[in-house]
Amino acid sequence: MTRIDFHTNIADKLSYACRLARKAYASRARVVVLAESEEQAAALDAALWTLSDTDFIPHVPAGDPLAPQTPVIITADDDAPLPHYEMLVNLTRRTPGNVDRFARVFEIISTDEADAAEGRKRYVAYKKQDYPLTHFVAGQS
Repeated sequence: MTRIDFHTNIADKLSYACRLARKAYASRARVVVLAESEEQAAALDAALWTLSDTDFIPHVPAGDPLAPQTPVIITADDDAPLPHYEMLVNLTRRTPGNVDRFARVFEIISTDEADAAEGRKRYVAYKKQDYPLTHFVAGQS
């Protein structure tokens, strides 16, 4: 069953997603990042190129011919054909349509109250479906 990890109190969702993608890539995991919009997907693409001077995180949009060989896929479309379903990083305020296909899902919830409210709704919905849930609050130990 899909394991779902909620990461809340995140000041900058794009930066956080980049760090998760870097960590996944370093551990040879494959990840899909679901953006809220095409604009956010483009911003994430740019952020992955500029994450640091020494890191290179191979990434392409879903549907790219290189997607099957690329460990990080970026999409804003829940219905996009994906080459792998290992990990999903959800930056949206909605429940992804294909959650149950992934081994692990990271729900990234910002400090914005509207985003947090939508995150709480997803947490309750996942809990009702008996998904194994964890919760990490950024800035707390």
